Amino acid sequence: MQGSSIVHVAQKLTTGNLHTMFPFVVLGGMVKILRSSILVKLKKQTLSILGLIIISVFLFAGIFAPIVSPHDPYAVDLSQKLLRPCAEFPLGTDQLGRCILSRLIYGIRTSLTTAICATALMLAIGVPLGIIAGYVGGWLDNAVMRLADIASTFPSGLFALAIVGVLGPSIVNIMIVFILLWWAPFARIVRSMVIKLKEKEFVMAAIASGSSQTAIILRHITLNSISPIIVLASLRIAAVIMHVAGFSFIGLGSQPPIADWGVMLSDSRQYLTSYPLMLFWPGLAIMLVVFAFNMLGEGLNDVFSPVSGYAVAVKEDDEQHV
Repeated sequence: MQGSSIVHVAQKLTTGNLHTMFPFVVLGGMVKILRSSILVKLKKQTLSILGLIIISVFLFAGIFAPIVSPHDPYAVDLSQKLLRPCAEFPLGTDQLGRCILSRLIYGIRTSLTTAICATALMLAIGVPLGIIAGYVGGWLDNAVMRLADIASTFPSGLFALAIVGVLGPSIVNIMIVFILLWWAPFARIVRSMVIKLKEKEFVMAAIASGSSQTAIILRHITLNSISPIIVLASLRIAAVIMHVAGFSFIGLGSQPPIADWGVMLSDSRQYLTSYPLMLFWPGLAIMLVVFAFNMLGEGLNDVFSPVSGYAVAVKEDDEQHV
């Protein structure tokens, strides 16, 4: 993306406090990216478009779950337990006679809400710290990067066990683990972008023209760093969904009777041989969503890589810190 086109979008925003304007700057940059040739380039990548379609379908079903779901996901009817797929229950019922399809649809809300909220909070921590570290440099840069190193050294599984042991099993406590440990890749990627961008001619020109530090960070630095952030965020959402399901499966995340894909997998363990469909449907849902976000991230990485050399390294950085 050309620096001038990004700056043109930012100039439409009114100047103001950094904390007030930052969310609008990020949103404006994302809108500009989506309205540009990015979607046109994505059309050439079949798997990325397929991933985007799958994500859209799941989001639609989750948002309109009360309308789309054929039954109450928490309604227990032991006379209907372990039914095979039929007209009334398209995917069958579980051990308590609850509609599996309805629980899968409501499980979208739990999984995607958790993943999106956790990723948004990682962004809220990692992006500002990365910008400050890269732009200011010096001892502040060293301090932020050492914090990122510390966060990267903790195994998320062991840290989750420690948090759950102290605070108790909960999806919120698992989110705390993700947020405390997984902001570091965002800070690293953004810092690298900022170090490169602050030497560009348009930034130097803004400094020479007397622009404030806040204006330079918002208009010239942040907007031009958005592309690798979007790539990493899409990959991170997939990782969070998979980990949330795993923690719920072993009883550390969502707790029954909440409609959650990991909980559904856990409930199906004792029926693995007698009724394998209970395991198949939530497993398929997790696989499809993780596949969709990964393919979308791969596509965005391919689209952005000719523009930003750092976008190519996003997936490798993401894999190293999961």
